[in-house]
Amino acid sequence: MKVWFYLGLLLVLAACDQQNATRPQSTLEQLRGQWVLINYWAQWCKPCIEEIPELNAVDESYDNITVLGVNYDGATGEELARQAGALGVTFSNLARDPAGELGISRPVVLPSTLVLDPSGQVVTTLVGPQTLETLKQATELPQKSKAQ
Repeated sequence: MKVWFYLGLLLVLAACDQQNATRPQSTLEQLRGQWVLINYWAQWCKPCIEEIPELNAVDESYDNITVLGVNYDGATGEELARQAGALGVTFSNLARDPAGELGISRPVVLPSTLVLDPSGQVVTTLVGPQTLETLKQATELPQKSKAQ
């Protein structure tokens, strides 16, 4: 009986850990009404690593925009959480690549960031490392931030 209890507890804890690192695909539907940036990143991609602080800042500073990550190598669960933690990624990561769901091809260059407008349509793909300024321009973010 004790073994079943610990096995159950282990499964619950594993599920909680994965929830912290990923968001379900239905999140895209739930985020209608705001801008969404879907950033493809990898731990071996130096330009990806360079832009992570900018993406974190946008995600943390603006109410009308959400940043979601996609690990280009398909890492999930604990491995995804480990990689994201090592690189300082604070935005949520999707459990799987949404390209098919969005009706587009998976990016072949990293970093790439899909920009979805408030209606959920992909309006552009940004290629290469982005700055706060280029992300603002792409999403038409107002100057008002959460801190104001």
